[in-house]
Amino acid sequence: MTTLPNRPNTALLVIDVQNGVVEGALRRDEVVANISTLIDKARTEKVPVVWVQHSDDGLKYGSENWQYVPELTREDPEPLVHKLYGDSFEDTDLDTLLADRGVGRVIVTGAQTDACIRSTLHGAFTRGYDVTLVGDAHTTEDLTAYGAPPVDQVIAHTNLYWKFQTAPGREATVVDTSDVTFAGPEES
Repeated sequence: MTTLPNRPNTALLVIDVQNGVVEGALRRDEVVANISTLIDKARTEKVPVVWVQHSDDGLKYGSENWQYVPELTREDPEPLVHKLYGDSFEDTDLDTLLADRGVGRVIVTGAQTDACIRSTLHGAFTRGYDVTLVGDAHTTEDLTAYGAPPVDQVIAHTNLYWKFQTAPGREATVVDTSDVTFAGPEES
């Protein structure tokens, strides 16, 4: 259903599942295990897995905090997108990588829910992609000390509002890991 012409394929985005990002995140191990399950399924089905890795003052390029968690391993042909902003599309080659692979639908996983996940969801949707959020494969840290709601509420709210996003010619959905299908809506 994407508004992007000649882009019938789907890709799995694995966003910022880095040591310094998910350390102490809610249900960290469960979320990482769900992402691992999705990566295995995508690889089996020959669906592109695209890795996104954030750098900033707290995530210095090349540092231990910057590294992906050891439970997840990128394979050589899988692209790695380096980013400096919340939206994985902003000032990166992600859109070009997806276009080269005929991708018009992205399945979003990773961290942090209230920052890079939300930014990337909206970034993809406004660029014309169909966007599926995997509701049990994203997480964030506790920011209640700064006035944020409790983490479980942040995740639940993101899952709730994303399933109600609409725009002409695009589809926004939320599914659990067990319900992810890499076939597009018209192929299911």
